[in-house]
Amino acid sequence: MTVTREGSGDGRAWDCDLFVIGAGSGGVRACRMAAQLGARVILAEGSALGGTCVNLGCIPKKLYSYAAHYHEAFEQSRGFGWKLDEPVFDWDTLKARRASEIARLNGAYAELLRAANVQLVRGWAKLVDAHTVAVKTPTHEQRFSARHIVLATGGEPVRLDVPGSEWALNSDAMFDLSPFPKRLVVVGGGYIACEFASIFNGLGSKVTLLHRGPQLLRGFDAEIANFMMAEMRKKGVEVRLNARIAAVERRGEVQRLQLADDSVLEADTVLHAAGRRARSRGLGLAEVGVRVNPDGTVPVDERFGTNLPSVHALGDLVGRKALTPVALAEAMLLIDHLFGDGKRPPIDYGAVPTAIFTHPNVGTVGMGEEQARATHGALRIYRSEFKPLQHTLSGSTERTLLKLVVDDASDRLLGAHMVGADAGEVLQGFAVAVQAGLTKAQLDRTVGIHPTVAEEFVTMRVAASRG
Repeated sequence: MTVTREGSGDGRAWDCDLFVIGAGSGGVRACRMAAQLGARVILAEGSALGGTCVNLGCIPKKLYSYAAHYHEAFEQSRGFGWKLDEPVFDWDTLKARRASEIARLNGAYAELLRAANVQLVRGWAKLVDAHTVAVKTPTHEQRFSARHIVLATGGEPVRLDVPGSEWALNSDAMFDLSPFPKRLVVVGGGYIACEFASIFNGLGSKVTLLHRGPQLLRGFDAEIANFMMAEMRKKGVEVRLNARIAAVERRGEVQRLQLADDSVLEADTVLHAAGRRARSRGLGLAEVGVRVNPDGTVPVDERFGTNLPSVHALGDLVGRKALTPVALAEAMLLIDHLFGDGKRPPIDYGAVPTAIFTHPNVGTVGMGEEQARATHGALRIYRSEFKPLQHTLSGSTERTLLKLVVDDASDRLLGAHMVGADAGEVLQGFAVAVQAGLTKAQLDRTVGIHPTVAEEFVTMRVAASRG
């Protein structure tokens, strides 16, 4: 289609049809899709291209998760007849290899934008008025006018207001630590805290995870969360629930943490991983009249419009689900509304799958048992817990748990959950089942692939509980 070139209202032509602030996953997808639909697009970014996911989140974190799994793999290979010398881990090699791959991805993003004819402006942007953006670089400031402005600035780690916070690190700093921490204390109970605890435990740190609440992974199915915690403990992570820091003393490079129960921990590194906050500060939103919630998120309507008609927001900034694929989906929905035919269906946030790259992995889609009981009538719960075939020879005590939540009246699958190897890979397919509203009877008619873990999802016939 051809995008209409509307004037600014004062005789001045727009510099672009779309100005995007933030070159993360959602921002880049919005730029590319808009450009393909004929829009003139400008993108501002003051940091590395790709946003949190590419630089400080999903990609480097999973690369480090792969690295951490090798320790177990070397141990387990002996059960299959392999004889290996004692392996030695080199932290600096992993850091260098990761940095090289991230640099490659940064370059790939730049090439994608260039190929799409998106103008990239390097600098920090803020709104001047409803149609004007100022981009500040170390040497000068540029101003651009736009028909539409998209805020895609993502989120940032929250700093805890607890004793010793001035010495603690956030998750952004964990990828290039020097030296490698022999003793690591992780403060938090969400997926970021659990993932980093698993990773550094696998790489050789003595890890203690402190969480002030009674359960890890709040909001997830409780049985799944507790099963994962038990597996983490078996692998060597010390998990302390209902734990609060009373005081911290630093002695040289060592931090001495006194907890509320009078126990004491010593750590080379303390990671505060207790959540993230929308990155809305410094964008000039209040000055131009864009509403911002107390938690920093920007409220939007079903088409990602703010209260200012020309300004839109998406991704972590709007606070719906802070996941890369969600930001991509939101970007496509928004651009279809602005420049396409507007026929793209809304996002079903209740059917968004996710994976947690703990050891073992967690995969989940749809409702957990507690949520389903609060919103539906009688349920049927199916579960299967077992030792995977691999570990019949590996010597590992790791177990796998699969769980289905089914509405008893309609037989509809409400949720599917797994703790075990490659849980994210397995659950992606069952996300289709939840999204499509498939029934347990349809799963029962599906023939499994043998021998796999995934086949257990279509062979569970007897409900573990009803009602």
